[in-house]
Amino acid sequence: MAAGPHGLKRPVTGRESKPTNAGAGYRGPMDVLDRYEPLVDDVGAFRAACERPLPSVVRVNTIKTTVERARAALAAEDVEFEAAAWHPGLLRLAEAQPGTNWPYVHGWLHGQEEVSAVPATVLDPAPGERVWDACAAPGSKTTQLAALMEDTGRLVATDSNLGRISALRSNAERLGVTNVAVTHEDARNHSLKPFAGAGYDRALVDVPCSCEGTIRKNPDALEEWTYEHVRGIAGVQKGILRRALQVTREGGTVVYSTCTFAPEENEAVLDHALAEEPCELLDVDLPLESVPGVTAWTDEARGVDRTFDSSVQKARRIYPQHNDTGGFFLAKFEVIG
Repeated sequence: MAAGPHGLKRPVTGRESKPTNAGAGYRGPMDVLDRYEPLVDDVGAFRAACERPLPSVVRVNTIKTTVERARAALAAEDVEFEAAAWHPGLLRLAEAQPGTNWPYVHGWLHGQEEVSAVPATVLDPAPGERVWDACAAPGSKTTQLAALMEDTGRLVATDSNLGRISALRSNAERLGVTNVAVTHEDARNHSLKPFAGAGYDRALVDVPCSCEGTIRKNPDALEEWTYEHVRGIAGVQKGILRRALQVTREGGTVVYSTCTFAPEENEAVLDHALAEEPCELLDVDLPLESVPGVTAWTDEARGVDRTFDSSVQKARRIYPQHNDTGGFFLAKFEVIG
């Protein structure tokens, strides 16, 4: 998958020139990962993990049931599962089709990649709060946020693509979410006027990205990778994160996340926000294995040589080999003015 200009993670279309833009000596899609080898401790394990299929995972929807009841229902249907060590409500299934059982159909379960449950967990919204999901569709993280809020307060879910908003609404309805208000707009221009102008307590900014970390789920994710796309989507990411910081109250929390390895879309975006908005990065205590954000990045083939604010080390990088998941990046901000 690749990301469209306003947040749509779209299938590749073949309109981009793979050999021309990927760089000299291009050997194939996995060649893109060469640029990240200096960032990982065990290149072999990284490469091997990226080539393995991703485990099938469901999240228990606590708006409709409990973890115990959901586990018992799966056991009664002879569906094999294993709970994630860090999250009792995330269940790894032996079968590849998680939606073929009655607990799923009735909204007790929702298919969600294990690592994608981390951002909402770190944001940790409380019941009754005002929360913004800036890039919400198709709704996995939105519905997780609603469950953490016990379906109370106000959860505003924004997306720019009507087709994806349809999926968001459908998922919210199936899972019994009632505290969500859906807005169709570019998150960079998000307006507080429909919501009495009050700032949010928390915001989740899981931005559109180059999706390199999804290679295990979407084997074609790197087929149309271009550096021009990375640079272009980074501009969108910066705008969305800045808007989230602007509409969150002083003392509020903003979590920024991507499913890519590119520092241009990760640490560079954090560095930009720190320079432009009154905010600071907070330490993130993750229940999963991870490594700190990088403070310097060089890509000689593309003339890149950057250093970043030292506080970006507080961000966390999750590589596929760490926890047998997809790749992910996450950072947590506090608004200070």
